[in-house]
Amino acid sequence: MARILIVLPQSDYDPTEVAFPWTVWTGAGHQVVFATETGAAAACDPVTLTGEGLPVYARSLRARAEGRAAYAAMIADPAYRAPLRWADVRAADFAALHFPGGHAPGMKPYCESAEVQRLAREAFAASQPVSAVCHGVLPLARAGVLAGRRTTALTSPLEEIAVRLTGGALPGHYRTYPESVEAEVKRRIGENGRFERGPLLPRYANAKAPMAGFVVQDLRYLSARWPGDAWTLAERLLDLL
Repeated sequence: MARILIVLPQSDYDPTEVAFPWTVWTGAGHQVVFATETGAAAACDPVTLTGEGLPVYARSLRARAEGRAAYAAMIADPAYRAPLRWADVRAADFAALHFPGGHAPGMKPYCESAEVQRLAREAFAASQPVSAVCHGVLPLARAGVLAGRRTTALTSPLEEIAVRLTGGALPGHYRTYPESVEAEVKRRIGENGRFERGPLLPRYANAKAPMAGFVVQDLRYLSARWPGDAWTLAERLLDLL
Protein backbone atom coordinates (compact mmCIF):
# COMPACT_ATOMS: atom_id res chain seq x y z
CA MET A 1 0.00 0.00 0.00
CA ALA A 2 1.29 3.43 -0.96
CA ARG A 3 0.52 6.79 0.64
CA ILE A 4 -0.60 9.40 -1.91
CA LEU A 5 -0.89 13.08 -1.04
CA ILE A 6 -3.58 15.23 -2.63
CA VAL A 7 -2.61 18.88 -2.25
CA LEU A 8 -5.96 20.68 -2.02
CA PRO A 9 -6.93 24.31 -2.43
CA GLN A 10 -8.82 25.47 0.65
CA SER A 11 -11.81 26.23 -1.57
CA ASP A 12 -13.15 26.21 -5.13
CA TYR A 13 -11.38 23.11 -6.44
CA ASP A 14 -13.07 20.96 -9.08
CA PRO A 15 -14.81 18.04 -7.30
CA THR A 16 -14.24 15.48 -10.06
CA GLU A 17 -10.52 16.24 -10.39
CA VAL A 18 -10.12 15.17 -6.76
CA ALA A 19 -12.85 12.58 -6.25
CA PHE A 20 -12.12 10.44 -9.31
CA PRO A 21 -8.43 9.99 -8.38
CA TRP A 22 -9.44 9.32 -4.76
CA THR A 23 -11.86 6.65 -5.99
CA VAL A 24 -9.27 4.96 -8.21
CA TRP A 25 -6.47 5.02 -5.65
CA THR A 26 -8.45 3.93 -2.60
CA GLY A 27 -10.13 1.28 -4.73
CA ALA A 28 -6.66 -0.08 -5.54
CA GLY A 29 -5.88 -0.31 -1.82
CA HIS A 30 -3.75 2.79 -1.41
CA GLN A 31 -3.98 5.36 1.38
CA VAL A 32 -4.93 8.87 0.28
CA VAL A 33 -3.93 11.78 2.52
CA PHE A 34 -5.14 15.35 2.04
CA ALA A 35 -3.42 18.64 2.79
CA THR A 36 -4.94 22.13 2.82
CA GLU A 37 -3.62 25.57 3.64
CA THR A 38 -5.12 25.77 7.12
CA GLY A 39 -5.55 22.12 8.06
CA ALA A 40 -9.34 22.51 7.91
CA ALA A 41 -11.36 20.44 5.45
CA ALA A 42 -11.52 21.95 1.97
CA ALA A 43 -14.66 22.94 0.07
CA CYS A 44 -15.06 22.41 -3.65
CA ASP A 45 -16.46 24.94 -6.10
CA PRO A 46 -20.20 24.93 -5.32
CA VAL A 47 -21.14 26.09 -8.80
CA THR A 48 -19.43 23.10 -10.42
CA LEU A 49 -20.92 20.73 -7.85
CA THR A 50 -24.54 21.89 -7.88
CA GLY A 51 -24.87 23.84 -11.11
CA GLU A 52 -26.51 26.70 -9.21
CA GLY A 53 -26.09 29.96 -11.09
CA LEU A 54 -25.13 28.33 -14.38
CA PRO A 55 -27.19 29.41 -17.39
CA VAL A 56 -29.22 26.68 -19.03
CA TYR A 57 -26.84 26.60 -21.99
CA ALA A 58 -23.87 26.09 -19.63
CA ARG A 59 -25.25 23.14 -17.66
CA SER A 60 -22.55 20.93 -19.13
CA LEU A 61 -20.08 22.67 -16.79
CA ARG A 62 -21.72 21.02 -13.79
CA ALA A 63 -19.98 17.90 -12.49
CA ARG A 64 -21.53 14.75 -13.91
CA ALA A 65 -23.57 12.40 -11.74
CA GLU A 66 -20.72 9.91 -11.28
CA GLY A 67 -18.39 12.74 -10.26
CA ARG A 68 -20.90 14.01 -7.70
CA ALA A 69 -21.34 10.51 -6.31
CA ALA A 70 -17.59 10.05 -6.00
CA TYR A 71 -17.32 13.42 -4.27
CA ALA A 72 -20.03 12.50 -1.75
CA ALA A 73 -18.16 9.32 -0.88
CA MET A 74 -14.83 11.11 -0.61
CA ILE A 75 -15.97 13.84 1.77
CA ALA A 76 -17.27 11.14 4.12
CA ASP A 77 -13.74 9.74 4.40
CA PRO A 78 -12.21 10.60 7.82
CA ALA A 79 -8.93 11.46 6.06
CA TYR A 80 -10.72 14.14 4.04
CA ARG A 81 -12.29 15.65 7.14
CA ALA A 82 -8.91 15.84 8.93
CA PRO A 83 -6.34 17.10 6.41
CA LEU A 84 -2.78 18.07 7.14
CA ARG A 85 -1.43 21.60 6.63
CA TRP A 86 0.63 22.42 3.55
CA ALA A 87 3.39 23.79 5.75
CA ASP A 88 3.59 20.60 7.79
CA VAL A 89 3.97 18.04 5.00
CA ARG A 90 7.04 16.91 3.10
CA ALA A 91 6.93 15.22 -0.27
CA ALA A 92 9.34 12.52 0.91
CA ASP A 93 6.68 11.17 3.26
CA PHE A 94 4.52 10.06 0.33
CA ALA A 95 4.84 7.78 -2.67
CA ALA A 96 3.17 10.27 -5.04
CA LEU A 97 1.55 13.72 -5.09
CA HIS A 98 -1.53 14.99 -6.90
CA PHE A 99 -2.27 18.65 -7.73
CA PRO A 100 -5.91 19.14 -8.80
CA GLY A 101 -7.40 22.21 -10.39
CA GLY A 102 -10.53 24.32 -10.47
CA HIS A 103 -11.61 27.67 -11.85
CA ALA A 104 -13.06 29.97 -9.23
CA PRO A 105 -11.26 32.73 -7.26
CA GLY A 106 -10.53 30.42 -4.32
CA MET A 107 -7.90 28.73 -6.48
CA LYS A 108 -5.58 31.74 -6.32
CA PRO A 109 -4.02 31.14 -2.86
CA TYR A 110 -3.20 27.59 -3.96
CA CYS A 111 -1.78 28.57 -7.34
CA GLU A 112 0.34 31.27 -5.70
CA SER A 113 1.41 29.43 -2.54
CA ALA A 114 5.13 29.14 -1.76
CA GLU A 115 4.35 26.00 0.27
CA VAL A 116 2.58 24.29 -2.62
CA GLN A 117 5.47 25.20 -4.89
CA ARG A 118 7.91 23.83 -2.31
CA LEU A 119 6.13 20.48 -2.35
CA ALA A 120 6.36 20.43 -6.15
CA ARG A 121 10.11 21.12 -6.05
CA GLU A 122 10.68 18.42 -3.42
CA ALA A 123 8.75 15.83 -5.42
CA PHE A 124 10.47 16.61 -8.72
CA ALA A 125 13.91 16.70 -7.10
CA ALA A 126 13.28 13.20 -5.78
CA SER A 127 11.79 11.95 -9.09
CA GLN A 128 8.56 11.04 -7.33
CA PRO A 129 5.39 10.37 -9.34
CA VAL A 130 3.41 13.61 -9.66
CA SER A 131 0.07 14.20 -11.32
CA ALA A 132 -1.58 17.54 -12.07
CA VAL A 133 -4.73 18.57 -13.90
CA CYS A 134 -6.23 21.84 -15.14
CA HIS A 135 -5.12 24.79 -12.94
CA GLY A 136 -3.15 22.34 -10.80
CA VAL A 137 -0.37 22.60 -13.37
CA LEU A 138 0.10 26.32 -12.57
CA PRO A 139 1.84 25.96 -9.17
CA LEU A 140 4.21 23.43 -10.73
CA ALA A 141 5.00 25.77 -13.62
CA ARG A 142 5.48 28.65 -11.20
CA ALA A 143 7.79 26.48 -9.08
CA GLY A 144 10.06 26.13 -12.10
CA VAL A 145 9.90 22.33 -12.26
CA LEU A 146 8.30 22.17 -15.71
CA ALA A 147 10.93 24.12 -17.63
CA GLY A 148 11.80 22.18 -20.78
CA ARG A 149 9.21 19.47 -20.12
CA ARG A 150 6.20 18.09 -21.97
CA THR A 151 2.90 18.96 -20.32
CA THR A 152 -0.71 19.80 -20.80
CA ALA A 153 -3.11 21.80 -18.61
CA LEU A 154 -6.44 23.51 -19.08
CA THR A 155 -6.29 24.47 -22.73
CA SER A 156 -7.21 27.90 -24.04
CA PRO A 157 -10.20 26.57 -26.04
CA LEU A 158 -11.65 24.78 -23.01
CA GLU A 159 -11.10 27.80 -20.78
CA GLU A 160 -12.56 30.23 -23.31
CA ILE A 161 -15.70 28.12 -23.78
CA ALA A 162 -16.38 28.21 -20.03
CA VAL A 163 -15.73 31.96 -19.84
CA ARG A 164 -18.00 32.77 -22.76
CA LEU A 165 -20.83 30.53 -21.56
CA THR A 166 -20.87 32.04 -18.08
CA GLY A 167 -19.62 35.60 -18.61
CA GLY A 168 -23.05 37.16 -18.19
CA ALA A 169 -24.34 35.09 -15.29
CA LEU A 170 -21.08 34.49 -13.42
CA PRO A 171 -18.57 37.14 -14.50
CA GLY A 172 -15.05 36.22 -13.49
CA HIS A 173 -15.92 32.81 -12.06
CA TYR A 174 -14.19 30.84 -14.80
CA ARG A 175 -11.41 33.36 -15.49
CA THR A 176 -8.99 32.92 -12.61
CA TYR A 177 -6.27 35.11 -14.17
CA PRO A 178 -6.25 37.55 -17.11
CA GLU A 179 -3.69 35.33 -18.82
CA SER A 180 -5.00 31.90 -19.76
CA VAL A 181 -3.60 28.81 -18.07
CA GLU A 182 -2.24 27.54 -21.38
CA ALA A 183 -0.50 30.84 -22.17
CA GLU A 184 1.22 31.03 -18.78
CA VAL A 185 2.27 27.39 -18.78
CA LYS A 186 3.71 27.74 -22.29
CA ARG A 187 5.65 30.79 -21.20
CA ARG A 188 7.07 29.06 -18.15
CA ILE A 189 8.07 25.78 -19.79
CA GLY A 190 10.09 27.80 -22.29
CA GLU A 191 11.16 27.18 -25.85
CA ASN A 192 12.50 23.73 -24.99
CA GLY A 193 9.20 22.67 -23.43
CA ARG A 194 6.22 21.27 -25.28
CA PHE A 195 2.58 22.02 -24.50
CA GLU A 196 0.11 19.43 -25.83
CA ARG A 197 -3.55 20.29 -26.29
CA GLY A 198 -4.80 16.80 -27.11
CA PRO A 199 -7.92 16.10 -29.18
CA LEU A 200 -10.06 19.10 -30.05
CA LEU A 201 -13.17 17.22 -28.89
CA PRO A 202 -12.21 15.73 -25.53
CA ARG A 203 -13.61 12.42 -24.33
CA TYR A 204 -14.81 11.81 -20.78
CA ALA A 205 -13.18 9.02 -18.81
CA ASN A 206 -14.97 7.17 -16.00
CA ALA A 207 -15.21 3.67 -14.52
CA LYS A 208 -16.78 2.34 -17.73
CA ALA A 209 -14.23 4.05 -20.00
CA PRO A 210 -11.18 4.42 -17.74
CA MET A 211 -8.64 5.17 -20.45
CA ALA A 212 -10.73 7.59 -22.54
CA GLY A 213 -9.02 10.69 -21.14
CA PHE A 214 -5.98 12.51 -22.46
CA VAL A 215 -2.81 12.40 -20.35
CA VAL A 216 0.70 13.64 -21.12
CA GLN A 217 3.61 11.80 -19.50
CA ASP A 218 7.10 13.20 -19.07
CA LEU A 219 9.19 10.73 -17.09
CA ARG A 220 7.33 10.42 -13.76
CA TYR A 221 5.18 13.51 -14.26
CA LEU A 222 1.62 13.17 -15.56
CA SER A 223 -0.65 16.03 -16.61
CA ALA A 224 -4.22 16.37 -17.83
CA ARG A 225 -6.59 19.13 -18.97
CA TRP A 226 -10.06 18.89 -17.41
CA PRO A 227 -12.30 16.68 -15.24
CA GLY A 228 -12.92 14.32 -18.15
CA ASP A 229 -9.24 13.30 -18.04
CA ALA A 230 -9.08 12.74 -14.27
CA TRP A 231 -9.94 9.04 -14.18
CA THR A 232 -7.31 8.21 -16.80
CA LEU A 233 -4.77 10.37 -14.99
CA ALA A 234 -5.39 8.39 -11.80
CA GLU A 235 -5.04 5.05 -13.58
CA ARG A 236 -1.78 6.15 -15.16
CA LEU A 237 -0.41 7.16 -11.77
CA LEU A 238 -1.05 3.63 -10.53
CA ASP A 239 1.30 2.43 -13.28
CA LEU A 240 4.07 4.63 -11.84
CA LEU A 241 3.70 3.40 -8.26
